[in-house]
Amino acid sequence: MNIMDFNVKKLAADAGTFLSRAVQFTEEKLGQAEKTELDAHLENLLSKAECTKVWTEKIMKQTEVLLQPNPNARIEEFVYEKLDRKAPSRINNPELLGQYMIDAGTEFGPGTAYGNALIKCGETQKRIGTADRELIQTSALNFLTPLRNFIEGDYKTIAKERKLLQNKRLDLDAAKTRLKKAKAAETRASQLNSARLEGDNNMIWAEEVTKSEQELRITQSEFDRQAEITRLLLEGISSTHAHHLRCLNDFVEAQMTYYAQCYQYMLDLQKQLGSFPSNYCNNNQTSVAPVPSASSNVIGSSALTSTSGLVITSPTNLIDLKECSGSRKARVLYDYDAANSSELSLLADEVITVFSVVGMDSDWLMGERGNQKGRVPITYLELLN
Repeated sequence: MNIMDFNVKKLAADAGTFLSRAVQFTEEKLGQAEKTELDAHLENLLSKAECTKVWTEKIMKQTEVLLQPNPNARIEEFVYEKLDRKAPSRINNPELLGQYMIDAGTEFGPGTAYGNALIKCGETQKRIGTADRELIQTSALNFLTPLRNFIEGDYKTIAKERKLLQNKRLDLDAAKTRLKKAKAAETRASQLNSARLEGDNNMIWAEEVTKSEQELRITQSEFDRQAEITRLLLEGISSTHAHHLRCLNDFVEAQMTYYAQCYQYMLDLQKQLGSFPSNYCNNNQTSVAPVPSASSNVIGSSALTSTSGLVITSPTNLIDLKECSGSRKARVLYDYDAANSSELSLLADEVITVFSVVGMDSDWLMGERGNQKGRVPITYLELLN
């Protein structure tokens, strides 16, 4: 029974405090009550903390979008994280593209130029997918997790103490208002008693003033204590910035490693493909022969074979083709679709007769297959002895 009485009294006291704060807050908004302002330093710290929270949330969310563009995958990862379970591993976009390329190249035939190139590109895409997975894991651990810990941990504590400080301020201003009203009532009672020439009947208001002054001292002490606690927490924002700076450096380093790996993978792939044309001719192209990529400049003066097993036509071979007198036999390296009637379509691995014509563009030769004749790009040919 005593416990129940205590709970009822506590509930009534809490309700009274809540009502007092609500009245004070409303009167402040209406301009009918004074408001205790926080000192400038504390206001600056609160503003800095709020700014840190807002931008940290934006950076964190956009980083998640950068690392995982698929919103459904992000939601799934969030659910698994809240359930404290490991999300199932799924194939990423570069790995999926790489697998498609490998499957296509296998079906077209690893022995064909296009099939071989597809397989090599697919293997590179899968390596890029692995590097992408490592970037996500490293960034999540070294960058996203510290940012999330600040939002869900440190800032929640700051917000809780800030709210408590706001309540203590409302209690303090409510106490000031009550003291002000008690003193005004005491003055009126004293004047009324003097006008009636009666005895001192304002003892009740004097006691109320004394009680209000005591309450003000208590609320002022509690407010000062809470302000100090909040200030100490807010001053830790500078340390948070320093920690986030280290995390940002880790994120940049992870990105640098990822892009360096991707660059190296693509550089190796470019070297493997060697003198493959950068694009295949189609009906919309002009009669300009494809030229080898810049990476072919590092190739020696004789015909080489790259790590992919693809034949690379060397500059010497091309010069022999162009300067040969009379007709020579040449093997076709890649399929070629004629852009117009003056050109000759080619099939990989077929052997045709080629010869030069005075005044023809240096990137082209005249090709002949039976009764068919037309211009052919020199980079698609390998001169046969």
